[in-house]
Amino acid sequence: MIRPLTLALLLAVSAAPLAAKEAAVPSYKTALADPARPAADRERDAARKPAELLAFAQIKPGQKVGDFVMGGGYVTRLLAAAVGPSGKVYGFQPAEFIAFKKQYGDDQAAVDAAYVNVDAVAGPFAAPAFPEPLDTIITVQNFHDLYLKPFPAGTGDKASAALFAALKPGGTLVVVDHSAADGTGTTLSDSLHRIDKAAVVAALTKAGFKLEAENDLYKRPDDPRTTNVFDPAIRGKTDQFTLRFRKPS
Repeated sequence: MIRPLTLALLLAVSAAPLAAKEAAVPSYKTALADPARPAADRERDAARKPAELLAFAQIKPGQKVGDFVMGGGYVTRLLAAAVGPSGKVYGFQPAEFIAFKKQYGDDQAAVDAAYVNVDAVAGPFAAPAFPEPLDTIITVQNFHDLYLKPFPAGTGDKASAALFAALKPGGTLVVVDHSAADGTGTTLSDSLHRIDKAAVVAALTKAGFKLEAENDLYKRPDDPRTTNVFDPAIRGKTDQFTLRFRKPS
């Protein structure tokens, strides 16, 4: 039996971090409630856990942030709302992607037009460049694309070095991607659109980054990691790793 005084102390101790957590959430709730977000984005929130991702990325108002391979703009729109009018978001789309499929360029232009604090950036996949030093760069489900066969060998290393150069000293890079089986390196990027977490850590460590934190936000132990991520049986339910790297000050 817990004595009343002991119970009171336990409640007081547990309430403090809870209060701090609740105090940190409103800005992200505002970002999620942004009326400019399409209904399709909101429908994906349950699986994508955007507030938790923004918190792990330590996004704050006023920051300068990059979305590396912005795709349809889901993360870009969240970042725009989270950094607010005093911040800036650079949505990067590889020129190769735009050349391959016009929709990539159209989606980028639409997000750029909808948010005054978003600027569209395009360029070589291996050499992402941004107009100013950034506090944070986020890339979601795209790092494995650097190792697709259409891209020359070394694209991953070159892009990793460019991302390192794009950050301010002390800046961070957050990587989310589909997990491949341990020990497979980058060999399944084409066939399964997955990558071994260790290969990502190795590439970014080589570029100068320090792995700072890992989150089980998208952990799915029941995923055998042997199926293409676009297979209807597994799509939206893949095991993914979430890593935060820091550029030394």
